[in-house]
Amino acid sequence: MPETSLGELARLFLRLGATAFGGPAAHVAMMEEEVVRRRGWLTPERFLDLLGAANLIPGPNSTELAIHIGYERRKWAGLVVAGLSFLVPAVLVTGLIARAYVTYGKLPAAGWLLYGVKPAILGVVVQAIVSLAPKAAPDLRLRLLGLAAVLLAAIGVNELVVLFGAGVVSLLLAQSPGTRGGTTLLALGPLLPAAALPAFPAAAGPTVLSLFLVFAKIGSVLFGSGYVLLAFLRADLVARLGWLTEAQLVDAVAAGQITPGPVFSSATFVGYLLLGPAGAAAATAGIFLPAFVFVALSGPLVPRLRRSPRAGAFLSGVNVASLALMVVVTGWLARSSLVDVPAVVVFLASSAVLVRFRPNATWVVLGGAAAGWLVHAVTR
Repeated sequence: MPETSLGELARLFLRLGATAFGGPAAHVAMMEEEVVRRRGWLTPERFLDLLGAANLIPGPNSTELAIHIGYERRKWAGLVVAGLSFLVPAVLVTGLIARAYVTYGKLPAAGWLLYGVKPAILGVVVQAIVSLAPKAAPDLRLRLLGLAAVLLAAIGVNELVVLFGAGVVSLLLAQSPGTRGGTTLLALGPLLPAAALPAFPAAAGPTVLSLFLVFAKIGSVLFGSGYVLLAFLRADLVARLGWLTEAQLVDAVAAGQITPGPVFSSATFVGYLLLGPAGAAAATAGIFLPAFVFVALSGPLVPRLRRSPRAGAFLSGVNVASLALMVVVTGWLARSSLVDVPAVVVFLASSAVLVRFRPNATWVVLGGAAAGWLVHAVTR
C-alpha cells in the first residue's frame, strides 16, 4: 500500500475532529469507517488491537486511537499530526464558546444541533459495531466473554475492571495446563498507567504553570467517560482548590459535550475561564499531553503483544470487551437521543442510508444537523 502522506493524515483527522459528535463510541465508529472500510489503512483485526490498547491507558480513548492510527501510518511524525489534527477543531470551537461565555455569561444555544446529530451518530455507531463484531468475537468463547462484558458494564461495573477482567479470562482460557501467565502480564506492564503519580502542587490562585500541572495530573490518571472527567474536575478545581463554582464546572463539561471531538476539550473552557487564552492553552496542553506520551510508549508494543500467543489472547479479551463497552454506550446514547418520533425517523433514515449506500459518515452527521435545524425551525 502507498505511504500515507502527512497532509492526508491531517486532512482526514481535521475533518473527523470537526464532525465527530456523540462521544468516544461515535468517534471510534467514524474512524473505523474511514481507515478500515474506506481507505483500507488497517485491517479490522489491527484496528481492534489499537482500540484495545487505547482502552488500556488513561486519557481520552478516541484521541489516543487517532494518535495510534497516525503512528501506524507515519510513525512519530504521523503520531503528532493525527493527534493534533483531531484535537484542533474541538479546542478552537470550545475556546470560542468560552470567550462567548465570559462575555455574555451563558452558553450559546445548541440544543437543535445535538437533537439531530445524536440520532444520526447512533446509526454510525451501530454500523461500526456490526462491522467489527465478527472480527472481535470469531468463536463461541469470545462471544460468551463479550456477552458477559456487556452485562457487567450495563450494571455499572468499572470499565477498567471489565477490560482487564476480560483480558485475564481470555488468557486463562487460552492457556494449556501447566502454562504460566505471569510473564505475559509482566510484558503488559508498559501499557498500564503510572497509578501512583504524585499530586502536583498548585498555587493558592491559578497560574499558567499550576493550571498545566493540575490538568496533566488528571490526564495521566483518568480512565472512563466525560462523566468521570466531571468527578475529577470537581475534586480538584471545586473542592480542593476552589478555582471554580459548581455551576461553572457543569457549564465547562456541557461546552465539551456540545462541540465535536473529545469531551476533554472542557479543559480549554476551564483554562480560558480562569486565565484567558494563556490558561486555555495551558489546560489543553496539560490534559492531552499524557495521551501522546502513553501512546508513544505503548504503540510500538502492540505488534509484539499480538505475536505472543498468550499476550495475544489477553488482547483478544480486551478487544471484545472494548466492543462490549461500545454496545452499552450505544444503549445509553439511544435513551438520550431517540426522544420523540422525529428523532427516531432521523435514526432510521441514517441507518438505512448507511447500510444501503455506505456514504462518508461526515455527510450523515451533517444531514442529522440539518434535520435538527429543520425540526427546530418548524416547532419553535
